[in-house]
Amino acid sequence: MHHLCIVTTGGTIDKTYFDDKSAYEIGEPQIGKILEALGVAFGFDVLPAMRKDSLHLDDNDRDLLRRLIAAQPHRHVLVTHGTDTMVETARVLQSIEDKVIVLTGALNPARFQGSDAVFNIGCAVGAVQTLPDGVYIAMNGRIWNPLAVRKNREANRFEPT
Repeated sequence: MHHLCIVTTGGTIDKTYFDDKSAYEIGEPQIGKILEALGVAFGFDVLPAMRKDSLHLDDNDRDLLRRLIAAQPHRHVLVTHGTDTMVETARVLQSIEDKVIVLTGALNPARFQGSDAVFNIGCAVGAVQTLPDGVYIAMNGRIWNPLAVRKNREANRFEPT
C-alpha cells in the first residue's frame, strides 16, 4: 500500500467536551493528526464526509458514503465511524468492488487518555494493507466480518453473532 484514503464520519473517535455538563460535540477528524504523529511510511488523504454520531446516520448518509468511497481512485480505504451503527454501514459498503475497506472507531474519544482510538487505528491500518478486497471492521483487537459481528452495548465491545 502506497496510499491510504481515509473517510471520516464522526463518531466517538472525534468527540470533544462541549460544556460543563459533560456533553460532547463531534470535532475535527483526529486520525490525520494521529498518523502524522506516528510518522507512518505511507501517504494518506483525509476526506471528512460528515460529522455525526452514528446513531444519527440514516440510509441517505450510508448511500452517500457508499458513492463517495466507490468513486475514490485508491484501493485501500479506512473509514472512521461511530461504533453504534458501524456494522450497518459496513454491510451497505459490501456492494463496493475492487477495494479493501476497513471501518474502525473508538469506544472513548481519541483526545482522552486511555482511549482505544490509536490501537484501533493501528489494527485497521495493518488490516487494510494485508486483507483481500472486501469490507471489514477493526475493533477490540480483532478483524471482524460485518455479517458475523455485533456491538454489545452493555459490555461496550464487539463480539461474534
